[in-house]
Amino acid sequence: MDYATLGNTGLLVSKLCFGTMTFGDGKGLFKVIGAVDQAGADDLVKTSIDAGINFFDTADVYTEGQSETILGQSLKNLDIARKDVVIATKVYGRVGPGRNDIGASRGRIMDGVEASLRRLQTDHIDLYQIHANDSVTPVEETLRALDALVQQGKVRYIGCSNWQAWKIAKALGVSEFKNLARFDTLQAYYSIAGRDLEREIVPLLVSEKVGLLVWSPLAGGLLSGKFSRTNQKPADSRRSEFDFPLVDKERTWKILDVIAPIAQAHDCSAARVSLAWLLAKPVVTSIIIGAKRHDQLRDNLAAVELKLTEDEVKQLDQVSALPPEYPGWMLPFQAAERLGPANLPLLERLRLAQGSEGSR
Repeated sequence: MDYATLGNTGLLVSKLCFGTMTFGDGKGLFKVIGAVDQAGADDLVKTSIDAGINFFDTADVYTEGQSETILGQSLKNLDIARKDVVIATKVYGRVGPGRNDIGASRGRIMDGVEASLRRLQTDHIDLYQIHANDSVTPVEETLRALDALVQQGKVRYIGCSNWQAWKIAKALGVSEFKNLARFDTLQAYYSIAGRDLEREIVPLLVSEKVGLLVWSPLAGGLLSGKFSRTNQKPADSRRSEFDFPLVDKERTWKILDVIAPIAQAHDCSAARVSLAWLLAKPVVTSIIIGAKRHDQLRDNLAAVELKLTEDEVKQLDQVSALPPEYPGWMLPFQAAERLGPANLPLLERLRLAQGSEGSR
């Protein structure tokens, strides 16, 4: 297992993070995703630990809190020392019928952290994340509440999830100006089938040294190897029941066409190639993998051992390149004279990042 610092901190986390959304037997969406009981969770957590994973992600809204409860109990059952694991959880989602049982207000955050600490059976949360964009609560209110939790020792690092680039930048500016705890991570959707965040968010994260935690690296199972043009709704995939996240399917079939021979050459699954492609991206701090079964987890864990060749990465980059979009397609032209011939490799990367064929 490889490890990386959590954003601009000294905390080391495994490049693969085990996501526990599958723990519990929730209703609605989580009925489709979940169904892993305590014994099954213990087995998956042990397998993760044995493989070198020290990073676990959950949320107060997953299976109505069962995910946190089961994860906390698994660590107790397996006698895992608290100092040896990094626990990340999230707050924002609806946890009750009240008007204030959702959001990132000070009240919701303060109530949420206490409930999460109880369920996880711990006295602190390593990474506490705002799970979604709150269009009502001022950013400063959210940051002040999080800063208070850091000062109290209940939370050690903070992050956000599914935020826009401008709002992350605003939050970082407020934290610096007001001397408040800053976001160390962003948890966001990223996959070879969904590279949208490369337009604005990735440059921001690199510039401000904010870590990237990737959710749904297999595009909701679309990159698992079960799906194809001729089999778009396999019976044993949750994506067949819950078509999420949003993906350009026709573009994805083209990507899978390129992945197939690469997977065959390495004698591995399409899923493993997709994860290896992400692991090769310097901006990625850790990839959140989830599993219901032991064999799924084992296959995902093996991705850290797969090293794609330079030519394979180039093929995958090209077939999955974003279509050109303004002002992105202007950047290579504007940079050409400024950077000069010595920086042609950098110019090529700029073209690739903005859709190479369309920008020439």
